[in-house]
Amino acid sequence: MKANMRKEGGHGVPPAMPLPFACFDLKAFVVTLVVLTLLMAAWQLQPYRPFLSFRASCPLPTAATSTPLESAKLASSTPSTASASAIPIPGSGLPVPAPSDPNKRAFRAYGSAAALFVQMGAYRGGPATFAVVGLASKPTHVYGTPWYKCEWLPNPNPSAAANASSQPVRAKAYKMLPDWGYGRVYTVVVVNCTFPSNPNADNVGGKLLLHAYYSVQSRRYEKFVALEESPGAYDESLYRPPFKYDYLYCGSSLYGDLNPNRIREWMAYHAYFFGPNSHFVFHDAGGVGPEVRAVLEPWVKAGRATVQDIRAQAEYDGYYYNQFLVVNDCLHRYRHAANWTFYFDVDEYLYLPDGRTLESVLANLSAYTQFTIEQNPMSSKLCALDSKDDDSR
Repeated sequence: MKANMRKEGGHGVPPAMPLPFACFDLKAFVVTLVVLTLLMAAWQLQPYRPFLSFRASCPLPTAATSTPLESAKLASSTPSTASASAIPIPGSGLPVPAPSDPNKRAFRAYGSAAALFVQMGAYRGGPATFAVVGLASKPTHVYGTPWYKCEWLPNPNPSAAANASSQPVRAKAYKMLPDWGYGRVYTVVVVNCTFPSNPNADNVGGKLLLHAYYSVQSRRYEKFVALEESPGAYDESLYRPPFKYDYLYCGSSLYGDLNPNRIREWMAYHAYFFGPNSHFVFHDAGGVGPEVRAVLEPWVKAGRATVQDIRAQAEYDGYYYNQFLVVNDCLHRYRHAANWTFYFDVDEYLYLPDGRTLESVLANLSAYTQFTIEQNPMSSKLCALDSKDDDSR
């Protein structure tokens, strides 16, 4: 019935109620609401610094406004000199008393520009001698007087008498700077420790300690374990012929974008040149990428080559990717591993003219401990059209 009534009368839907605001008033209300919203948002984004500054600017209680107990505490903590001010201790936030003399200046150090010593390796050079290879601050060695002292701390000997004690043995060390003055922030230092006799003669093992002094004027020093020998590790036969290899190659730091094809050619040629009883040591300073490593990997698995990762040397600013450090470390590390050790780069090839053999050449040099090789540039015309023309240089 109600549906019919709305349908017939046409008045089933009540008429719309008139709005209490005119159209112009509604627009003004919306605009005002938007403006207020923007103002509230801007106020929320304001930094709190003015508020904190206002709070921080409030005066602290003084002796005149504090209690007698607080006044006594303030009086006891007030410096006797009104002009003196507290200076905070670096890194602690605690104040230190200012010097009584205003003209007495203080010097406070922060951080360290270069290390006193950065060790790369330490090796036994014989029954009574050792070598510690590393880097050190170049200005310290150029303008200062650092020096070193060696100490051997033996392990307890279980076979010795009960009342016998293993006493440490000390020896004066001498340093060598083998980088010809090419160092940068760091220079190469080789510290030689030579004892009166073998400090591990009973082969119970021990530790080689290095005392690195800052200068002869100061007794400040750093002491660290440079080398450790386990019981029974010393083998005197390793330091006299016959040695393990006939020839050993010590390579310089490999860096940059190396061509794997050139490395493959170089390795194959010199493996044949030195013969089967030879070994190659490479030092990766960032140049042994995946392709170069794939070239060297078969030689590593065959025991003909070793690739050492020295990329951490980049943390220490030395000359030419610390080349002098690398070759000196290789020298002392493999000093007693071969009859002859060769040093040259992977862009250089050894060549013996007139059909001479390496054995015959080295036999004539057996009275010498070191020799140099003449360098000649390779020909720019390796493929000659006429065999009568000599294009070699």
